Amino acid sequence: MIKTKMAERLKANQMSDTFTNAIFLTLSGGFQDAYTYLCRGKVFANAQTGNIVLMSTHFFEGEFGLILHYLIPVISFIFGICIAEIQHIFFKNYKKIHWRQIVLAFEIVILLVVGFIPNNLNILANALVSFVAAMQVQTFRKLRGNTYASTMCIGNMRSGSEALCGYFKTHNKKLLIKALEYFSIIFMFAVGAGFGSLAADRWGIRSIWFSCAFLFISFVIMFIRLEIEEEKEEELEKAVENEFK
Repeated sequence: MIKTKMAERLKANQMSDTFTNAIFLTLSGGFQDAYTYLCRGKVFANAQTGNIVLMSTHFFEGEFGLILHYLIPVISFIFGICIAEIQHIFFKNYKKIHWRQIVLAFEIVILLVVGFIPNNLNILANALVSFVAAMQVQTFRKLRGNTYASTMCIGNMRSGSEALCGYFKTHNKKLLIKALEYFSIIFMFAVGAGFGSLAADRWGIRSIWFSCAFLFISFVIMFIRLEIEEEKEEELEKAVENEFK
C-alpha cells in the first residue's frame, strides 16, 4: 500500500510536467513562431496548419515556386516527431540524464546553428526550426498530468475552455485551477511571440538564440526536479523497508 501511494506521488510530480518548466518551453515555442515568420520569409515554425493553408493557396493560384517554401517545414515537422520517438526508445532508461533533457540539448544545438544560417538559406533554417518544434511538442505533452502543447495554442484553448465550463457547472476548484493553467500557458506563448518580434527587429536572424536560452533554463530546471525525485525514491525505499520490518 505504501509503495503504491509513493509511486503515485512520484508519477504526479514528474520533472518534465511542472508549470515552471512549461512556462519556459512555451516562451520558446512562441518565440520560434515569431522568428520564422518575421525573419525567415513568413513561414510558421510550429503552426503547420498555417503552412498547409499557405501552401495550398499558392498551389491553386499557380505559384508553384513557393510550394516548397511551406512543404519542407511540414515534412521536417513530421520527421522531428519520429526522431523524438526514437530518442525516447533509446534513452528512456538512461540513468545519468533524463531522455527529455537529451532532446532539449539536441534542440539547443540545432537552434544555435540556425542563428548562423544566412537569409538566402531560409528554407533550411525553417526546416530546422520546425524540426525542433516537432521534437518539443512530441516530448513535452503533459502539464501537471494534463495534456498540453508548448508550441501551439488551439489545443490549450479547447482544454482550458472545457475546464472553465466544467467549473461553472460543478464549482470544482480543481477545474478552475486547470483552466487558469491552460490560459496562463496561452498568455506565455503570446509573450514569447511578442518578445520574438522585438528581438527579431533588433537582432535579426541571431535572435533565435533567445529561444536557446529559454530551453536551457528548462534543461536546468529538470536537473533540479531530478534531485527531488531521487530524494522521493529514497523515501519510498525506506518506507518499504520499514513496512516489512
